Amino acid sequence: MFEFLSSGRYDLLGAFWVTVQLTLYSAIGSLIWGTLLAGMRVSPVPLMRGFGTAYVNLVRNTPLTIIMVGSLLGLYQTLGFKLGADLSADIGFRLAVLAMVAYTGTFVCEALRSGINTVPVGQAEAARALGLGFTQVLTLIVLPQAFRSVVAPLANVLIALTKNTTVASAIGVAEASFLMKNMIENETDALFAVFGVIALGFIVLTLPTGLLLGWVSKRVAVKR
Repeated sequence: MFEFLSSGRYDLLGAFWVTVQLTLYSAIGSLIWGTLLAGMRVSPVPLMRGFGTAYVNLVRNTPLTIIMVGSLLGLYQTLGFKLGADLSADIGFRLAVLAMVAYTGTFVCEALRSGINTVPVGQAEAARALGLGFTQVLTLIVLPQAFRSVVAPLANVLIALTKNTTVASAIGVAEASFLMKNMIENETDALFAVFGVIALGFIVLTLPTGLLLGWVSKRVAVKR
C-alpha cells in the first residue's frame, strides 16, 4: 500500500520543506503586518484607524483562494510584478507568501487588539502623563503585555496558517497538497495511504507547534 513512498517518484520531504518555508516566511510577515494593523486599529488618528478597520474587515472576510489567485492574475500577469524573482516557481512562491501575509495579518491584528484591550487603561494614561507619545506607549508599555496575553491565540493562527499553505497549490506552488494531487492521479489504488501520509505530515508540523506554544503561553501569561 505504501510502495509509492519507496519508488523515488515523489519528493515528499521536498514538498513538505516548501510547506515549512511558506509557513515560516508567512508567519514572520504576518506578525509584522498584523502588529502594524493593530497599531492602526487603536491609533488616535482617524484616517489610520479607518484604514485599519476597513482593511481587516474586507480582507478577513475574503476567501484566501481568491486573494491567492488574485495576486497571480493581478500582480503578476496584469501588472508584471515579479517580486525580484525570474523563475516562475520562485514568483509563485513569493506571491503565495504575499497573499498569506495579507490575509493572515488580519487575524494576527485582531488577536493582538484583544490583547491590547486587556492592558489596564491606567498604564497608558500614566505613560502619557510622563510625556511619552502614542508610539512610545504602544511599543514600550502596551504591546509587550499584549503579546504575552495572546500567545495561545497566535498559536492557533500559526496552526491555521500552516494548513492554509495548501491553498498555494492553486497558483502552482509545489508544496505538500500540490504533490498530493499528483500522487492521487497516479496512485489510484492507494488513495487512503496517500491521504494518510499527507495528513500525518501536517500533524507532525502542527501538533508540536501547538504544544510548545501552549506551554509558552502558560509560562509568560500576565498575572492580574
